[in-house]
Amino acid sequence: MKRSYIPVALLLAVLMLNIIATQYMVHQYFYQNYTNTIIAAVVNVILFPVAFLIYKKGVNVND
Repeated sequence: MKRSYIPVALLLAVLMLNIIATQYMVHQYFYQNYTNTIIAAVVNVILFPVAFLIYKKGVNVND
């Protein structure tokens, strides 16, 4: 069975977006921009289920 690297690349992209959103959230919190902090936190919360769905659909654990 041929292995696909597309789900792995998508998971890496989502991880990079998580890191960027977390860094942005910390930066905005430091400068007391609380609305931007909340928006970045919501983006982080939304990205987690996206990564979980990519993992469940694309990466075969039993291989």
